Amino acid sequence: MFKKLTALVMACALVFGLTSVAGAAPAANSKREITYKGQVYTVPVKTDKIVIVGALEAMEDALVLNFKPLGAPTTGGTFPALFSRITKGVQGIGEKTQPNLETILKLKPDVILTSTKFPAETNEKLSKIAVTIPVSHISTDWVNNLKLLGDLIGNKNAATQAVLQYQRELALVKKALAPKLEDKTVMAIRIRAGNLFIYPKDVFFNPSLYRDLGASVPKEVAAAKAQQNLSLEKFAEINPDYLFVQFSPEENADQPKALEELQKNPIWKSLKAVKNGHVYVNIVDPLAQGGTAYSKISFLQALKQTKLYKGK
Repeated sequence: MFKKLTALVMACALVFGLTSVAGAAPAANSKREITYKGQVYTVPVKTDKIVIVGALEAMEDALVLNFKPLGAPTTGGTFPALFSRITKGVQGIGEKTQPNLETILKLKPDVILTSTKFPAETNEKLSKIAVTIPVSHISTDWVNNLKLLGDLIGNKNAATQAVLQYQRELALVKKALAPKLEDKTVMAIRIRAGNLFIYPKDVFFNPSLYRDLGASVPKEVAAAKAQQNLSLEKFAEINPDYLFVQFSPEENADQPKALEELQKNPIWKSLKAVKNGHVYVNIVDPLAQGGTAYSKISFLQALKQTKLYKGK
């Protein structure tokens, strides 16, 4: 009798175990709907099978969340050093603006994070491989962008903590800098292909400078609709008091000495920011996008080490 009872219990346990496993399988493949930038996407409940295509904003978010994607874009055939912590063993899927669809297809991603800078036809082709979400390149969307990735990979808490970290840092830095920035002209520029570029007030590091730290928006920045090339002569007319410069060798391959030559130019030397020692070059990684949690936190931390913050 005891043996029969034991056998019956074991049989029931086996059946129950198989039923549990069978019931768990659909859960692993179950879907849900998320909303991002007004669009609804059907995605897995949780996934780490994500390929990032062109969206360096998403790469910076991955840095903050310590997330390693299945595939990621390269720059000049390699991953930028900025992303070394999350790209070891990761498959390169082509250059930032030239994704390799065949390589992406072989990776079998659940989700592709692309860029709002991409043309619609590129995103349409990618969407035939997997759910494709264009990540905003507008700096003021940084919280939504970070929370999107946190939600997809099941790490909302880390995303929230990063936002709170930035808010704490900002309160301290703004208290020290706001009086110094009042009635001053503050600008951030990027040197690309040897040229000076400014950006709209909602792009690059501009929201950190103007919205967060309270500097006034120069009229040239307010008028910019996209990345805009300015001649040195035109830039000298703006004559900023404080200037942040981003210069990357990768973006100036044909003119590697562009920054050095600029710094020797008499017009450049005449700028107030130059004469007063308030030009800050690459205080964060020169490839940092500016409008991400990573860029914004790094920028505040770097500011605290500058003459602008420490000086009288």
